[in-house]
This record gives sequence, C-alpha cells and structure tokens, in this order.
Amino acid sequence: MKLVPALSLFSLVPIVLVACTAPDTSPSGDDTALVLADGYELGNYNPVAGFGEAGEAKVYDGLLRLTGGQDTGIPTLEPALAAEMPVPDADATVWTVKVRDGVRFTDGTAFGPEDVVATYRAILDPASASPLATSYDMLESVEATGPDTVEFRLAYPYAPWPTKLLLGIAPSERLTGGPAERSPLNSQPVGTGPYRLVSLRPDQAVYAANEDYWDGAPQVKKLTVVYMPDDNARAQRMAAGELDGANVPPLLANTFADRAGYEVVANTSADWRGVTLPAGNPVTADPAMRMALNLAVDRGAMVANILGGHGRAAYTPVPEVYGDAYEASATFPFDRVRAEHLLRDAGWVPGADGVRSKDGVRAEFTVMYFPQDTLRRDLAQAFASDTSRIGVRVNVEAVDRGVFPGQLTTRAGLLGGGDLPYDPDTQLYSTLHSSYAQPGVGSGYDNASGYVNPEIDRALDDARRSIDPAGRAADYRAVQTGYVADPGYVMLVFLDHTYVMRDGGWTGSTPILEPHSHGVAWGPWWNLRDWARP
Repeated sequence: MKLVPALSLFSLVPIVLVACTAPDTSPSGDDTALVLADGYELGNYNPVAGFGEAGEAKVYDGLLRLTGGQDTGIPTLEPALAAEMPVPDADATVWTVKVRDGVRFTDGTAFGPEDVVATYRAILDPASASPLATSYDMLESVEATGPDTVEFRLAYPYAPWPTKLLLGIAPSERLTGGPAERSPLNSQPVGTGPYRLVSLRPDQAVYAANEDYWDGAPQVKKLTVVYMPDDNARAQRMAAGELDGANVPPLLANTFADRAGYEVVANTSADWRGVTLPAGNPVTADPAMRMALNLAVDRGAMVANILGGHGRAAYTPVPEVYGDAYEASATFPFDRVRAEHLLRDAGWVPGADGVRSKDGVRAEFTVMYFPQDTLRRDLAQAFASDTSRIGVRVNVEAVDRGVFPGQLTTRAGLLGGGDLPYDPDTQLYSTLHSSYAQPGVGSGYDNASGYVNPEIDRALDDARRSIDPAGRAADYRAVQTGYVADPGYVMLVFLDHTYVMRDGGWTGSTPILEPHSHGVAWGPWWNLRDWARP
C-alpha cells in the first residue's frame, strides 16, 4: 500500500545518477541478495539511544516515514505506523496520532499505542540517559488516549513536530529501563520494519526480509553489511567485484565513473563540514580572527579539488534547499587582503617566521579530525594551507573519536552537522543556540564553538515557537544575516554524499535529501523496501 504524500514548502537539489547498464549477479551469488560495505561501525541499534532518528533504520518504522523521488522540495512525510497524518490542535501544542492496525513486530508481538508511548517516554526518562532527550525538550507528555490513538502534548507550539515522528518504535516489552546504551536492543533490535537482523558481529551484520511486513515483503531478501572503515579498502573491494555497493569519498567515487558495470551516485545533503572556533581558546575566541579566517578560505577550491565537484560552498549551516528560509546574501567573500587588514587592525602582528601574535598570544591552534576520515583530513589540511597565507598557523591532528568531544572546548575540530535536516529548526538550533554552550546540555558536538549571540538566540526561539511559515522563514533569514556578521565557525562545504554500486538490474531507488548520517543506510539503498525487478 502506498500513501499520497503531503506537500512540502522547500526545494531540493536533485541527485545525479549514472545510467544503468546490463544487470549482473551479486557477489553473494544470489540475485535477491546484496553485499554492501560501510565505513561506520555496526550495532547500537536502539532508537532510544539515537539510532535511526532521521528515519533510515531498516529494522524499525516510525509513525511517519520519508518519501523520495522529488525533483524539488524537502522530502515529504507520509504515514507509516500512523494510520494517517498527525492532527495538531489550533496552536500546535497537542498532536493526535491514530496508529495503524494489524501490524506486528518481528518477534511476533502486536504493535499498538502502548509501544509508541513507551518509546517516547524512554527518551524523556533521565534513567535512559538518551542523547536525544535535549532535542525532545518540547515534549511534555505522551499518552495513549484510546485503543488506536496517541496524544503528544508539547510545552510550546512546534510546527516541525512531524519530523520527530520519524523515530523508530520499539516494543514496550523491550524498553525495560536503565541506560539506553546498555539495552539489548543495541545488538538485538526488534521493530516492525521491512528487515530483521539475523546476525551481528563487529565486522558484519546480516539482515533478512520481513516476509510479514505490513507494506509488503521486500524483494531484496538478504542484506549483508560489512564494516570496512578504510576508504581505500572499500574502493578496492568494489573494483574487485566483491561488493554490490559502498559509501566512498568523492574523489575515489569519481574513479568509477567510466567503469562498465558501475554506477556513481551523488546524493544531495544538508551535511556541512566546518571548523569549530572554540570560545575557550584565546586565538579562535577573538572576533577579528573568526572573521578573518572566514574570509581567508577558498571554499570553491575545496569543492573542486577535494569534493571532486560533489558539493557546494557553505558559509552558514543553512543550505539553499530551505527555499524562503535561505538567505542568499549571507556569504563570505574569498578575500585574503581584507582578512590580513582585519588582523592587523585588531593587533595581530606578523612575527619573524610570518606567524602573527597579539599581546603575547601566538596565532596558532590545532584542528582535530577523525583518523579514518580522509575527507575531513583533506579539508583540514586545505584549511591550514589557506590560513597560513594570512599568518595563522593551524596544526592538523588525528584524534580518536572516544576523546575527541572532550577536547572541543579549547581545541578546534573539523566537524559535520545536519543530523535531522527536514526543517530549519533541527538543522540550526543545537549548532548555534547558546543553551547548547552550557556544560551538560546536549552532546559534546552541539554548539562546539561555545557560540553565544543573543540576537541569534532570539530569532531561533521565535522561529521554533511560531506556526506561521512566513514568520519562521523571516526569522531564519535573520539568523543567517546575524551569523555572517558574527561567525562562530568556519563553515566550509555542504557535501553530496557519494556512493558506488554495481549494476544489478534493480529498480526503485529514488532521490532523497540526506542528513549528516550517511553510509549504506542511505544512498541508493535508503528505500530498499521498494526495490523491485523490472
């Protein structure tokens, strides 16, 4: 059963696909199976712990799900475990959802409103220590109000609440309390989704089609995902014909463009890459330094030489996909001369080695990146090269993910964002609002610069609580205008997520705007449930 989507208010840049050629047999030897390689660790499949927040989980369904294939527009939402679209009251503080009847979890238990209630209450429960709790601070309560209805009560009007209904629903019996990161659901997920997890080990996850799926059994019957963190290894295994698909950095992906039997897929995303400018560092906290760094970077060269053309320059966290909420004038020119003048006027004087200093503080800082992320490494190195041209020395250092966030208060990081990009609120709020600069609020990656700007806070709060589309768009334009006058990061690029897949004769893959999270849960496989043989 397919449902008619609602209209969207924003625009989407389309995906670029290389045309298919003749089908080929999967490396598994089974033409109903796929073998994919992912650069991201396997496991941690508990939705309360943040898994699949944007609706990409194949073992779970949310109350709503994304639809793809639009040439324009933010992806629209359609009912999944909801029987129909949620209904708000007049001020959008009470949302009523009728749930779908006749759905079962893969453990055979029946789905009902109690499972919705249990999932969302678990996020709010301090004992869960859910990383999503802060982003659901507008939710006051959730109740089953009948045998097939759920009512969400919000602390304030929140127009983008439907984006919060993409979250996967787990059985109430499996939500037994305690820290979400220790739940058995992390390794033994149970959902209503089109696939079920058959086996899991650190280097491989195997999924089988849910033959009783409420929306029809998938035609791809088996999915094997291999954990392969090295970018070059994934590309080499693809070239050797050992994989059906993989996420591959753009320059490596481009090497497959002219190879017979392969497709290169570049999905538009709202996923930004940028350099944090921590308020706890005397160099990066200086307003003149922050502005000068933004003027000194050659974003166009980064898009051309590091992204291989698969992306766009970024100046703020807001991509043009947001239509009326996007402020096209909110940019920084590439102007090294002006950057040098700003630093000179602010007292940053070149030393004998060309590196500036001010009041005994040398214009030198470190940018961290994740060791196995070659794209972030290359962007960090390009940033360092650009800043050296204005007398600022940037040292680039690979830092393990486990200790990375704890160092962001004083050391810069090459970060990404856009975790839930289907509304400007979820794209911006945790990145720029000063509440996330407070200790213990959100994760270590939220507002990692410690950025504080009362005018931007006010516009973000006004937009968050407004149900007027025109008013919200005006507020978000004001955020961008205010930000470029007082930047807190050096935003570099928006990525097109790049993938390589072997031609297998399947149809059904459609365009979709991707969030920060990518890997093979997204790409051409995001809607694997809809794939079919012609």
